Amino acid sequence: MKQTENYISCIVPVHNEQGGVKKFLDALVEKLLGLTNKYEIIVVDDGSTDNTVKIITDLTSINNNIKLLKLSRNFGKEIALTAGLDHSSGDAVILIDSDFQHPLDLLPKFIAHWQQGYEMVYGVRTNRDDESLLKRVFTKCFYGLLRVITKVNITANAGDFRLLDRKVVQALNTCVERGRFMKGLYAWVGFKSIAVPFQVAKREIGKSSWNYGNLAELAITGITSFSNAPLRVWSLIGLSISAISFSYAMYLIYHTIRYGVEVPGYASIMVAVMFFGGVQLLSIGILGEYIARIFNEVKQRPKYLISEKLGFK
Repeated sequence: MKQTENYISCIVPVHNEQGGVKKFLDALVEKLLGLTNKYEIIVVDDGSTDNTVKIITDLTSINNNIKLLKLSRNFGKEIALTAGLDHSSGDAVILIDSDFQHPLDLLPKFIAHWQQGYEMVYGVRTNRDDESLLKRVFTKCFYGLLRVITKVNITANAGDFRLLDRKVVQALNTCVERGRFMKGLYAWVGFKSIAVPFQVAKREIGKSSWNYGNLAELAITGITSFSNAPLRVWSLIGLSISAISFSYAMYLIYHTIRYGVEVPGYASIMVAVMFFGGVQLLSIGILGEYIARIFNEVKQRPKYLISEKLGFK
């Protein structure tokens, strides 16, 4: 592929990646030099507790195209990506992980599609055979639910590995919410997009710090950020239960008038009380999720804080 004259930014979020971050950045620099003579690599450290920051600091002194954003604590990957986008300057911005699971060999194809006029080029996993059955089922159910309850077409199995045109980055930067579901925001801003299928490579060093708790939290953020369907569903459930209760009350009135009063059963009362108590607690919990999001937004705290910046002018 012929070198482009455009300025390319790469955003690399890291968290405790001391074992492989240097090897990855060396490989990324080599790949970028074959694609452009103007580039920057913004490494966003999301509260690492190992030697990741020191390694990156050393690299910034060797290569002034490598830049470091050190967040004051662990804010999460979604916020780390947001910080990188806020500080990027490229005509196109590539989001990529530092564990070699996102193949560097796809970068020429990403840039080629961008030069053809596509404003967002994103990678889509061809399969999830490397994941556990539970995680595959969870992911399938999550994306299936999003398709049903949201008006935004969020592509299944499309992650953060993508190229964004400058106008897409500017659009994302106007989204000020603090509870961020980036996969949804990519879809929400729209623009001319194309998918590139790829096979996720095996992680070369270490293991992912993501767990089922993180995934569940991200799923809840995604659902509450892009749909009010849970609130409407429980409104319909409440209406249905009220209709059933009214019908049953009419039946009891009729039965009492015709046959007289009977002593109600203890078991049926306990079942009814526990059932409706459970429904009420569940509905309050769903409502609480939305109220918590409002609470976090109205505080107007910054999305992230930076403790150190290296390589920026």
